[in-house]
Order: sequence, then C-alpha cells, then structure tokens
Amino acid sequence: MRFTVYKIFVFLLVISACSVSLLAQDFLPELVRRVKPSAVAIETFDARGATLSRGSGFFISKDKVITNRHVIEKSNRVEVHLMNGKKFTARGVLAIDGEGDLALLQVNVPEGDAVPLPIVRTVPQEGESIVVVGNPFGLEGSVSNGIVSAVRIIPGYGKIIQITAPISSGSSGSPVVNMLGQVIGVASLQAAEGQSLNFAVPSERISQLKIGELQTFSSLNSESQKNKRAAAQSLYSQGLSVLARDDYARAATYFEKAVEIDPNYAEAWYQAGYCYGMLGRHTDALRATKQAAKLRPEWSETYVNIGTSSFALGQYKDAAEAYRQAVKIDANNADTQYALGLALNKLGRTDEEILAYKRAITLKPDYANAYEQLGSAYFKQKKYAESLAAFEQLKTYKPDAKTYNYLGENYFELGKTEESVDAFNNAVSYNSNFDKARFNLGRAYLKLGNRDSAMVQYEILLNNKSDWADRLYVLINP
Repeated sequence: MRFTVYKIFVFLLVISACSVSLLAQDFLPELVRRVKPSAVAIETFDARGATLSRGSGFFISKDKVITNRHVIEKSNRVEVHLMNGKKFTARGVLAIDGEGDLALLQVNVPEGDAVPLPIVRTVPQEGESIVVVGNPFGLEGSVSNGIVSAVRIIPGYGKIIQITAPISSGSSGSPVVNMLGQVIGVASLQAAEGQSLNFAVPSERISQLKIGELQTFSSLNSESQKNKRAAAQSLYSQGLSVLARDDYARAATYFEKAVEIDPNYAEAWYQAGYCYGMLGRHTDALRATKQAAKLRPEWSETYVNIGTSSFALGQYKDAAEAYRQAVKIDANNADTQYALGLALNKLGRTDEEILAYKRAITLKPDYANAYEQLGSAYFKQKKYAESLAAFEQLKTYKPDAKTYNYLGENYFELGKTEESVDAFNNAVSYNSNFDKARFNLGRAYLKLGNRDSAMVQYEILLNNKSDWADRLYVLINP
C-alpha cells in the first residue's frame, strides 16, 4: 500500500514538472510580445552622413534609451528606429559608463510610442531563464532565449553575467530580461577575436549612471579623439570579456594595449596587474598596480593587489603596509583585514595579527579562515582558552578533521585529556589518514595511562610509513 502511494506521489510530481515546463513555453510568446515594443534599432552616421554602425537598445523611460557605448562611438548623428517603423534622431548623450560599455541617450518620441522596460538591480540566479530581444537591421525583433550560466565577479570591476542565449550581430545593447519582463542586464561585451562570448553587463550599472548635461554626439566624438579614452575603453571591454573566462594571458594583452593608447587609464593598469598576478608574474603585477594606485590613490583595491603581490614575493613588510593603506580607505572589507593578519603573521607581530582577524570576524561573522588563523595565533601565544573558543566557533562552519585536531590540541594543553581524546577520535573519523591527529591521539592515551591504545595508534602510523610513527614511539618508550 505504501509503495502504491509512493508511486502515485512520484507520478504527480512528474506531471507537475511537465505542466510547469509547458506553462513556461506557453508564456514565452506573450513575454516576447510585451518586451518587443521597448527594443529599438540604432543606426549611427559620420559627419558626411554615411552609416557607421548598427546596434540595438531599449527604452528605460519615455525619452531615454540605453545602448552600448561602442555602438555610438565616432558618430556625429544617431537614429533610433522603433518597432512600429518610426525613426527619430537622438538629441545626444546624457551619461556614459566607459568600463561598463553603456551609453544613455535622450530621444524625444510622441506619447505612447516609447514603452519603457522595468529595471531590477538584483543579481540573477545561476540557471535562471532569460530572453534577449534585439533589433538588428534586417532582423527586427530578433529573439533568443537561454539561462544565466554564471555570474562572475571580476576584481576591480564588479559582476558580469554569462548567458547561454546567443547574441546575433547587431544585437549589442539589447535588453536581457527575466521571465517577469524585467531587465537584468544589457547584452554588451564585444566578441574578442571572433569568439562568441555571450555576456551581459548587470542592470545595476544602469542605475548607477550619473546623468549630466546633454552632450552632442559630435562633441563626444571630438572629446574622445583628443583624450584617447574611448579607444582604450573599447579594448578594456574586450579584455574583460576574455578575463571573465579566466584567460588571463589573452586578457592581459588587451589591457596592455589599452594603457599604450591611454597611459592615464588607471582601471586598465589595475586589470593588467591583476592578470599578471594570476599568472604568477608578481613583479610585473606590482609595477602595473602601483601605476594604477598612482593614478587613483583613493582606490582601495589597488593597494590590496599590491599587498597580494608583495606577499607572494616574500616582501611581507611592504604587503602589510599596502593592506594597511587599503584598510584606511575601506575599513569594512573583511578580506583585507584577514590578508593584513596573514602579513603580520609573517612579521611575527602576533598581537596586531589577532586584532586584524578579530576585525575580519566582526565584519563577517561566518569567516571560517579568520577563526582558524585567530585560533592558531592564540595557540602560538599559549592562550589556550582563547584559542579553544576560536576553534569552537570554527567547528560551526568547518567541522572537519583539521578543526577537531585543533580542538584536541587545546584540550590537551588545558589538561582536559579525555575531551582531547574525543576530539582526536573525531579528527581521525573524518580523515583516517590524518597522521598528525593519530600521533596526538596516541600521546593523549599515554597521558591517560592507556599504553595499549597508544600502541594501536603507533602500529597504524607505522603501517602508513608516517614520520609521526617514530615521534610517538619515543613517547611510548622514553
């Protein structure tokens, strides 16, 4: 009877899942119909009226359109083409996000012709279904659907959304919407060396755009040619798309080219340094990142990277100084406080090290690595009660062999030998090949006067051909 009920339950689950899938498929055409009127085609022209480029965009208010920066670069005039066949000349640019490759255009259209899309700032979930509605010329209303395959965090830049939905040529600047028809990103990052990258800039960057005075396309073009930043930002954008795939060597070449064009481009220097660091080229990383810090001395992340490379090179004093500078700028970053603690550990400044870990834990109460290092620092100072408290907290977040061995060592030093035996037994139950824990278990048994149990641990260590075997043998046979 129970088996029959179980089969019915499973059958109902399958039917329910199929129904949800069918509903999603039925809903997709309606979603596309709602979003399509908001998407626009964008055509740009040079000073002689010849077409320069074509791309896509979408309304975020009745007179504002989002597209990619690279779509409008070098243009003197921009036309916005609506799905109903009407076209309008954009008045100019209200905001630019060079690193995010975004441009906010002002375009006046009759009441009712603009259909703004709602923007959400929340980061989408991996696996979430999405739709890209582009409007490239000749393929108006081009639609592709897929899922969010990853949300990548690039240090010094922020988040990038990786999607499976293919982006056709001319769809750069299209809205990427969720199943509620809300914009979660902009299909933006350019393909590098012919590869299809399928990335989008998160919609939160739209919300962060700083609207300024209306600027004409010709004046923006003239300004860009003078300071070379626009060309450098184009390379930077391509570098980000490659970096998001963890191809540090290729990404570095784009950032190197960007700083060749614009030596004052701090963000490109930073990313070059980051790539060098990930490639193990820490001397080059220091050189590039110090240049970024010189150009943007208020940017805490540059000092974090200086600290990371200095630490990797064994320059611990320089690393600590760099992390301290980063903390002065941003005292609320738990990872920086933790990194400072590691550098102070190498310098033997244990009291300061402990303070850094405590600050990291205050900022991030579930910071397992900080609890581990804090406990180890207290243990080094023979403050076993404080060390035990730190490792008890660590057990909450990381109940593994290493944690129980830490606990056992503290119990042993505090004279709580039976508790130490329990902890060491827990350690070897988590990892039977953890030889140090077996050695500790053996010496704890000896302290309790249980030589036979200590010999069992010795035999296991001997069988494992462990160096800990001889150390335990000396204790058993003084």
